[in-house]
Amino acid sequence: MDKRKVITAYRRGFITMQECAQILGIDSLQIMGLVNDPSWTDSSRLRKSQPVNG
Repeated sequence: MDKRKVITAYRRGFITMQECAQILGIDSLQIMGLVNDPSWTDSSRLRKSQPVNG
């Protein structure tokens, strides 16, 4: 599973911090470093919509 998706699920409140850490296989202290890291943003918000050819 993509780590960014797990972190995004945590940020949106779908899973707890403990569940997030368990899915990623790290401890709760390490998860705080990932969650607060600006490079781990939700990539779907960064994409611009592409025009549909048709």
